[in-house]
Amino acid sequence: MTMPRRRSTALVMVLAALGALPPLYAWAVRSMLRRNLGRLWAGDPGPLLATYADDVHFVFPGRSSWAADLRGRDEVERWLRRFLRVGLQFEVHEILVAGPPWNTTVCLWFTDRLTAPDGEVVYVNRGTIMTKIAWGKATYYEVNEDTQKDDELDEWLASHEPTGA
Repeated sequence: MTMPRRRSTALVMVLAALGALPPLYAWAVRSMLRRNLGRLWAGDPGPLLATYADDVHFVFPGRSSWAADLRGRDEVERWLRRFLRVGLQFEVHEILVAGPPWNTTVCLWFTDRLTAPDGEVVYVNRGTIMTKIAWGKATYYEVNEDTQKDDELDEWLASHEPTGA
């Protein structure tokens, strides 16, 4: 017995739509992240912080003053506010999104830099951020970059800010 033509057409359309869902979801995650990062760089971490789970786990390996193994949105907010206060700039080169909404992995490839008031670029570093997201909330993220450059940034900050960073 064959399926009526309307039913088979509807089935094909549903299957086609389901095939479009992963790319649409990835596009939505990338768009939201770019928007929230734009707000962060404008000095407002609120939209980005709203996407973190209350018990988010943030890791920044190394021994510099930037090193962190934090749990909770409030702890991460303090770290982000220091990032903003110091004046670091952040450029995203690529955002990769994989997985379903209940187990999404996001990877950002970025460059961050600090420019002194006289225009001299005193710090440039490239790295990645790997994030796990469940139902729209970041549950874990880790920043990986050249930690020697982070140490050098600490030295520069200590010699150029009255209280360090």
